[in-house]
Amino acid sequence: MADAAIEVRDLRKTYRTPFRRRRVEALRGVTFRVEVGHIFGFVGPNGAGKTTTIRTLMGLIRPSGGSARILGHDIPSRQARARLGFLPESPYFYDYLTIGELLDLAGRLFNLPGPLRKKRAEELIERVGLGRARTQSLKKFSKGMLQRAGLAQALMNDPELVVLDEPMSGLDPIGRKEVRDLILELRERGKTVFFSTHILSDVEAVADQVAIVARGQLQAQGTPAELVGRVLRGVDVLVRIADSVATDELTDGATRVRRVGSELSLTLAADVDVDAWLARAHGAGAKVVSVSPRHDTLEDLFLRETAAADASVAATEGRT
Repeated sequence: MADAAIEVRDLRKTYRTPFRRRRVEALRGVTFRVEVGHIFGFVGPNGAGKTTTIRTLMGLIRPSGGSARILGHDIPSRQARARLGFLPESPYFYDYLTIGELLDLAGRLFNLPGPLRKKRAEELIERVGLGRARTQSLKKFSKGMLQRAGLAQALMNDPELVVLDEPMSGLDPIGRKEVRDLILELRERGKTVFFSTHILSDVEAVADQVAIVARGQLQAQGTPAELVGRVLRGVDVLVRIADSVATDELTDGATRVRRVGSELSLTLAADVDVDAWLARAHGAGAKVVSVSPRHDTLEDLFLRETAAADASVAATEGRT
């Protein structure tokens, strides 16, 4: 089997708290594989182990057990670092540099020649939408602007693998869409993108593979479609009815009902005969506006797996 962009096996990390020296298991045997040319979403609630995993992969902290390889090299590896770009969570940069100076510094760290540094910096400044702020010091940047600057520096060396820790943090909806577009563009150019987030809509929009982590353990992994499946959870229906029409017959078997003026919105249970319900609605003089099946979402799975992980850890702690 060809080398993966990232391969993690039974990764573990245990800390000791500063004062009471309590043992904390931040990672409990995490295993996953990121294929070359894919977008991999690493999803979990705050404190799940996402940032610990990324810092371990980047060589910033040592694992307590297990192994990991990046671009075919065991971590930590200078050869792998030269071929990847990294955006940490809440990046911090020198206050009095401009965005151009920051990118020039990043280029120097990768030993890029002067003309190439300048060309890459100009392209990236425009690509992340900071053209109008090129003369400002980073001290004057908003959180969202600093996030864009961090994305630009992560791409300065034209990396094969891009690792982004919460890249949408601090961005407004327009900024988040621009970052999603940038991630998709990187994949089109043959790059591999690994990013962590707790914003599930962003994962569903761009990721080829998703891994859900909670309490330091991997709870589920697969494509978004594989994870949520196609299990029917109900049917959403929107109808228009006259004000005089009673809704008792129409709401029988519904799990959710909302009426605003002449519009009645409801969700029918999965076992309801939709054809029979529509016949009743037409008989009552209702005009059907829309009928949409309701399936599991990534958010549904996320909430279930997180709750299961919390219950498992609570049960384990209760036995000790």
